[in-house]
Amino acid sequence: MDLGLNGRRAVITGGSRGIGLSIALQLAAEGCEVALCARDQDGLEAALARVRELGVKAHGSAADVTDAEALAGFVEESAAVLGGIDFLVANCGGSSGGGLGEATGEDWAHTYALNVTHAALLLRAARPHLRPRSGAAAVFVSSISGWKPAPRAQYGSSKAALIYLASALARELAEDQIRVNAVSPGSIWFPGGGWDNYRKTNPAGYNEFVRRDLPWGRLGSPEEVARVVALLLSPATSWVNGANVAVDGGQGRPSAGGW
Repeated sequence: MDLGLNGRRAVITGGSRGIGLSIALQLAAEGCEVALCARDQDGLEAALARVRELGVKAHGSAADVTDAEALAGFVEESAAVLGGIDFLVANCGGSSGGGLGEATGEDWAHTYALNVTHAALLLRAARPHLRPRSGAAAVFVSSISGWKPAPRAQYGSSKAALIYLASALARELAEDQIRVNAVSPGSIWFPGGGWDNYRKTNPAGYNEFVRRDLPWGRLGSPEEVARVVALLLSPATSWVNGANVAVDGGQGRPSAGGW
C-alpha cells in the first residue's frame, strides 16, 4: 500500500534507538526525509547512517528535549535543512524517581517535562512550518501505562496527560488543518532495551510476565509501532484526529511487578 509519504519531511525526537529509530526507518522506507534528535551523538550518527542507506536525506542534532531553547533550535534547523516540515513525532520519553515515597518534586517535574511539555513545545515550535503544509500531522508516542496502572505513578500520569494533550491540540489546531493523534505502545522488546535487560537478569520473572499479560505469548516490536505511526501520519487516515491508538497486542498489565 502506498501511504503517500514520498517526498514529505518528518521530525522525530528520541530517534536514535528503539521505537524512534524504527519510526525513522519506516518513514524513510516510504520516501520521507527525516530529522532526528537524541542526546547520544554516537547513537545519533549510527541511526542517521541507517536512514541514509534507504536513499533519503537525513538530518540529526544532539539535543535535550527538556531544554526548550535547544528543542526550538532543532526544529528551526530541521526545517531549514529539509526545506520544511510536514510531520512531527514526539517519541522521546521516560521517567525519573521511584514510588511515591521516594520520588521528589524534581522527579515529577522532570518526568512531565520529558513526556508532556516536550511534545507541546515541539508542536508549538513547528506550527509555523506545518501550517502551510497540506496534510500536516503529528503523533505523540504515549503508553498503555496512561490508563493501565503500574508502578511509578509519575510516568503513567504523564502518559495519560500526553493522550489528553493530543486530543486537545487536535481540536485547537484544526483551524490550521494539522491533525494530532497519539499511539500507546504496550511492552516493546528490542536489543539493549529495558525488557531485553530484564529478560537477561530475571528470566523467570520475564517469562511469567509474558504468560500472565501478553495474550500472544510475546512482547511487541518497534516495527509494529512504527507501522501504525506511519499510517496515522499518512493521508490514508485523513479523518483520524484526536485519537489514541493502542498498539499492545491486547496486553493486560504493563508491569512485570505484582500489580
